[in-house]
Amino acid sequence: MTAEATPPLVGKTEGPASAGPSARRPRASATAGYPRYVAGKLGGAAVSLLAVLVTSFFLFRLIPGDPVKFMTGGRQVSAEQLAAYRREFGLDLPMWEQFTDYCGKALTGDLGTSYQFRAPVLDKITEALPNTLLLTGTSFVLYTVLGVFLGTRAAWRNGGLGDRINTGLALTLYSIPSFWLGLLLIIVFAVGIGPIPGLFPTGGMESGDEQGFAYVLDVAHHLVLPVVTLVAVEYGQTLLVTRSALLDEMGSDYLTTARAKGLRDDLVRRRHAVPNALLPTMTLIFINLGRTVAGVILVETVFSWPGLGGLFYQALSVPDLPLVQGLFFVFAAAVIVMNTLADLIYPLLDPRVGR
Repeated sequence: MTAEATPPLVGKTEGPASAGPSARRPRASATAGYPRYVAGKLGGAAVSLLAVLVTSFFLFRLIPGDPVKFMTGGRQVSAEQLAAYRREFGLDLPMWEQFTDYCGKALTGDLGTSYQFRAPVLDKITEALPNTLLLTGTSFVLYTVLGVFLGTRAAWRNGGLGDRINTGLALTLYSIPSFWLGLLLIIVFAVGIGPIPGLFPTGGMESGDEQGFAYVLDVAHHLVLPVVTLVAVEYGQTLLVTRSALLDEMGSDYLTTARAKGLRDDLVRRRHAVPNALLPTMTLIFINLGRTVAGVILVETVFSWPGLGGLFYQALSVPDLPLVQGLFFVFAAAVIVMNTLADLIYPLLDPRVGR
């Protein structure tokens, strides 16, 4: 018997040419992976916004209280007048019809008309938004910088006296209710107690009788206590997240290699460890950035700050359903948008994500 030669595989080639298509395939799949990742995140954000829109309609209708009676100002009115008010604001319609009308208008940017202000909800939000951004935006910058700086210092000197003091203080302040701390600061530094005189206003955004640069100083004077309250309560979260992320990086081989090359310890921390450790902190920063639009309801209420948080509290007391629904949607949408933006940027900083 003679052995028959095995026929060669059709299309098989040897040498570098056979490695070409397979070598390019991983790069092509990696490039195509990010658009799919983006599409998935945007789709998830759209679903979340739709869920918020639906939830905002039904949730606040569980609040006790009759907005029609509030609009009468406590006066004795006839049943015909009450019915006229209900027809004016569409409260006499069936629930399903109110819901479809609300969703249809919201998708076109119409959030309805406020019961108590008799003005478009979007106009009231636009009017109060700059005040909220001034307060929470200033606080955001300060507590982010402070938290990242102290978090990196605490982690790099892990176990030292400074680390124990920073971590303990951050945990203590982070656990304090913001409204309680705000009231305490008002009692001590606004009203005055013992030898400490009242140095700051008790509330509001301005005195009302200043112009020009004096007006700027007046607003800054009113801004001090609420900003201190927010920074004291919020910086601890950023510090703890930054510290934890940097501790995870400190045992990495690339830091050992950098030290072996003779780089100074401070240079190793700034150029190598901190940039990689900040990746988890980026998500927290973007979420907090979304919260700057929402404001802080309790702090704005305690300090009578005329922002979105104070407006939301005022609307809840009626209840002013269109205004409450519109503010709730704006608050949630800001957080969802910023969280989605963080998800989209994160793979650009760390290629392992979204591939």
